[in-house]
Formats: sequence, C-alpha cells, structure tokens
Amino acid sequence: MEILAFGVQADEKPLIEHAFQDHHEVRCLDVFLNEDTAPIAAGYEIVSSSVNAELDAPVLETLAAGGTRMIAQRSTGFNNIDLRVAERLGMTVARVSYYSPYAVAEFAWTLALAVNRRIVRAATRTRDFDFRLDGLMGRDLHGRTAGVLGTGKIGEAFARIAHGFGMRLLGWDVAENPACAELGMRYVDKDQLLAESDLVSLHVPLMPQTQHLIDAAALKAMKDDAILVNSSRGGLVDTAALVAELREGRFTGVGLDVYESEAGLFFLDKSLEAIEDDILARLVTFPNVLVTSHQAYYTEDALRQIVAATVRNVLDYTAGRRSENVLVPHS
Repeated sequence: MEILAFGVQADEKPLIEHAFQDHHEVRCLDVFLNEDTAPIAAGYEIVSSSVNAELDAPVLETLAAGGTRMIAQRSTGFNNIDLRVAERLGMTVARVSYYSPYAVAEFAWTLALAVNRRIVRAATRTRDFDFRLDGLMGRDLHGRTAGVLGTGKIGEAFARIAHGFGMRLLGWDVAENPACAELGMRYVDKDQLLAESDLVSLHVPLMPQTQHLIDAAALKAMKDDAILVNSSRGGLVDTAALVAELREGRFTGVGLDVYESEAGLFFLDKSLEAIEDDILARLVTFPNVLVTSHQAYYTEDALRQIVAATVRNVLDYTAGRRSENVLVPHS
C-alpha cells in the first residue's frame, strides 16, 4: 500500500521515508492538505497530514469520495479536523498523542530569553558593526514570577526550567500536576496568575473553551512589563487585542511561535508577496515582539517520535487495532 503524506518539510522527508521503508511505500508532498490539494489524494486509502492542514467538511468529503479511509495526522493538536464529519464519512482519524515535551518547552524559553535580552536586535546591530548597548537592557529572571497556563507534560518541562532559574512558580490548570507542586508551584486562578507573573507562558490545547484564553481583559490584567510567550496554539491569544496593547507601549516582550491565522502562511515562503493579513503585518513591526513560524516542535528527537508514532498508527489501522492515538475509530 502506498501512503500519501502532505506538508512534508525537507528535513522531515528522509525520516518519514526511512520509518516506512519496511512497512509501506510513502509518497511525500511539500504542499499542504486543503480544499485545493485534496483531489491529489484520490486513490490513496491512507493520507498523512501536517499540523496546518485544513481538514474541514469539504476537504474530508473530497478525500472520502476519492477513497481515503484513514487520516494519520503528524501532530498532537487536532483542532483543524472536523471529527464529526470524519465519523459520518466512516473515516479513521489518528494523531500523535505524545512527543518530546522538551522540544516545545525549551523553545518557549528560547523565545522568552530572546525578547528579554533583545537578542534579535543585538544580533542585527552587530552584523552592521554597531556595538552600542542602548536599548538592549534586560532583566534578571531569578527571583521573578513565572506563570504557567497549562501544566501538563510541556508545562511541567517549562516549569522545571523556570525552577532552575530560581523563579517563583504560579500555575493554572483544570487539574494540578503533583510534579509541579513538588517544584513549589502554587496553583491560583487565572486572573491572579496574570496579575502577579513577570513571565506568562501558554501550554494548553486549543478548544472552544480556551479560544482567546488571553483576550483583551486578560491582557489588561497582566503587568505592563510582563513577558508573554505562546508556543501552543495561535487561537489561545486574541491577536487584535494584543496589537492594541502593544500600541500602548505595554509588555517587555512577546514571543509567539504560533498565530491564530497562520494557515496558508506558516511553513511557506511569502517573502516576495504582499501580506494581506494586516494584524500579522503590524505585529511583526513591534521591536519587542518575536514571531517564529510554528517551529517549537521541530527538533530531530521530536520528529523521530512523531514519525514513529505515525507509522504505528498506520500499522494499527491496517491490522484493525485501536490505540490511544485514535480520535475517530473504524466505522
């Protein structure tokens, strides 16, 4: 059986091909799965999608009409998939429920440190042989407060690094993580966390109840000199409200690896095109904002785990087995 994999990055392709070589043939495409590209999958029973695929009703119906019966998404998040439609169409959907939490947690810290110590501005200056320090002053994080919204595996890894910096820890989640409590984390309500934290990092999944978790009111509750980091899902932050606060000169720094309207932009070269998204265009002009293109997960270790899990999901499907990765089972 040949599997069609959409949205495969150049670094990812050899890992996918090697992982599948003893099991199935795999055809890797660099285009993302959406309404325009879905017809390419005609005749493929199994399709593998990436995190920025658009698997809404029209796409799923096109895939089903072409004979696709299984979707193996190479990510943990699945808010881009209409699971109810997939179930109606009799399609099996699986995801990667776990991969290295350190990849994302470490990158979140990379963003936090970069905006705190003005690393991008400093590097740009020194490339022009400008070695002044004006405007590059940061702050010690030791002794300050880190607020972690979402204390699962990634949030815990982020908190452990914060603990290593000697930071006070505040947490918010539907359930407390004993490992975080052992680090000295105190669980509080969201408003208190936002009001007291010098650094706020988001590590919750995107669901209807977490859409715009950081909205205009939440942003106003934060300290004027706080740092905000989002390496989870773009929809957690109301970006228009964030831009409004940044225009008022608020926040020491904002590090975003995700953006709520990133589909059709992230992972693509848009450098020669006019960007029609006015909010993103304005966001990247702020000197205290650092935006990266959803790369927090992008380490060799994490990719190997993602690909291995995807292979297992495909083998489970062909063998009629069901694992914890299955979101919509065999009909």
